[in-house]
Amino acid sequence: MIAASPFVSYLINGLTIGSFLALVALGYTMVYGIIRLINFAHGDLFMVGAFLGWTVLNVVASRLPIALSVLMALLVAMALTGALGTVISRMVYQPLLRAPRLSILIAALAVSLGLQNGVLLLYGPVPKTYPHVLPASGLSLAGVRVSYPQLGMFLLSLLLMGALYLFVHRTAVGTAMRALAMDQDAARLMGINVERHIMLAFFLGSLLAAAAGVMEGLYYTQISFFMGFLIGLRAFTAAVLGGIGNIPGAMVAGFLIGLLQSFSAGYLSAQWTDVFVFVVLILVLVVKPTGLFGERVVERM
Repeated sequence: MIAASPFVSYLINGLTIGSFLALVALGYTMVYGIIRLINFAHGDLFMVGAFLGWTVLNVVASRLPIALSVLMALLVAMALTGALGTVISRMVYQPLLRAPRLSILIAALAVSLGLQNGVLLLYGPVPKTYPHVLPASGLSLAGVRVSYPQLGMFLLSLLLMGALYLFVHRTAVGTAMRALAMDQDAARLMGINVERHIMLAFFLGSLLAAAAGVMEGLYYTQISFFMGFLIGLRAFTAAVLGGIGNIPGAMVAGFLIGLLQSFSAGYLSAQWTDVFVFVVLILVLVVKPTGLFGERVVERM
């Protein structure tokens, strides 16, 4: 029989990792749902958010209370990364919406490389370590210690996901964004500002990616300019698994991929983690390309 404590430990770790992946996967699925773009630069926006959070924490951690320092790091990183995502959308992607899909895909790869090298030039190649500002206190669950910061990050992720779901499904702006996902030309004829809502989708996706970046930095303490590559691929796998274009599907699949990572690393080896993740991606693409929850958006010709 499997011992309870290791299982619970891997479960808690998997849910924590999964909450970060789900936030990043939401950016992939929102952008794809509206403009049919696999934004391969999205993982690098996660990385930019992590570095912005690190910068803010290093400036304010010694001057402000811990909770206020972390909150400021989160808000500043989310706002600036959201603004960066909006600028990238307006300056790079929107001019290419009528171009062949290969052009916009190449542009996304160019943006990814630009973000990586920009951070490399600004911060250098040496990984950075987040200030150890979070308390180690926590509670015990089935013999496993769960820190209060870990619990707080998990709940904050759920709050952000819930807020996005309500925004998209319960507001007029969210309804307009879902209309774009179905038919941009018809939405334009109905008076919807297509360009503005596309930029909003990029802003929200980038904002969530930055929040995940800061939380991952606080959780693992170490960040690097190349960290967005792998988590971008894992989050993309989650988006495909959930049914790309499907917001609830991306949330659930993010947690599933996080659990897969945690259990494979715990019971086998961390070296096999990405093998299992990408095997899942291949199987989904071969067996059920629309993902576990199907595709919510209608494919445009």
